[in-house]
Amino acid sequence: MSRHGINLHNDHQPEWNQCREPEMSVHQSVLADFAAVVSAAQTLVLETASRAIAERGTFRLALSGGSTPKALYEQLATSEADWANWQIFWGDERYVPNDHPDSNERMARQAWLDQVPIPAEQIHPLPTQSADPWQDAAIAETDLRRAFQVQEPAWPVFDLVLLGLGDDGHTASLFPGTAALEEQSRLVTVGDRGGQPRLTFTAPLINQARTVVFLVSGAAKQEALKRALAATGDSQQTPVRLIQPVTGQLYWLLDRDAAVLL
Repeated sequence: MSRHGINLHNDHQPEWNQCREPEMSVHQSVLADFAAVVSAAQTLVLETASRAIAERGTFRLALSGGSTPKALYEQLATSEADWANWQIFWGDERYVPNDHPDSNERMARQAWLDQVPIPAEQIHPLPTQSADPWQDAAIAETDLRRAFQVQEPAWPVFDLVLLGLGDDGHTASLFPGTAALEEQSRLVTVGDRGGQPRLTFTAPLINQARTVVFLVSGAAKQEALKRALAATGDSQQTPVRLIQPVTGQLYWLLDRDAAVLL
């Protein structure tokens, strides 16, 4: 199996398994444990960043929330990188103040961003201040277009989007059976989890990315992962199936506990 240019230096080196058609290169790797997933993700992020900066002068990264990304962010906080040329965004956010314990922004800042010299103006959290999530989604879309210097109908293109997988098959804040799954033109929309709003990138925006990386760990994800990677399935019930990069690279970094049913 080919690693497609990824040279991972850790004790649990994955072999990338390309398993879909050429227009969307999919690489699936089952690693020994949670620590190996985090290590592989750290290397992939840093190598993608170096390549993006060499080719385009900047690295645009969209972050995920959750325990697995938090461990990755803690590792990145100890890494050497060309931080001055990183641009940080969030793929989704709970609709809470940015100092709230549930805030994805707060978690990433504490675990990583407050410890490295990324210029403040290059960190772009999703806004949650107006008390109207739809208004903040519109503000976020304007901010994205300004940061990428793209006008409609062009789409911003992230260098890398980090994603997780929920036990129910959701990713970002794209939850089963919700209106956010139908959005085809907006960059940012309002997700809904049990009546609680969240801001989220739309599937079409995520699918423009050059690289999308799923981090999946733990036995609780087995059924959702099986549905996500099945040859056929219902994206309304398993929204992660909507993530199909148009021309980019899609990586699944899995630990053995999560991958038992594959």
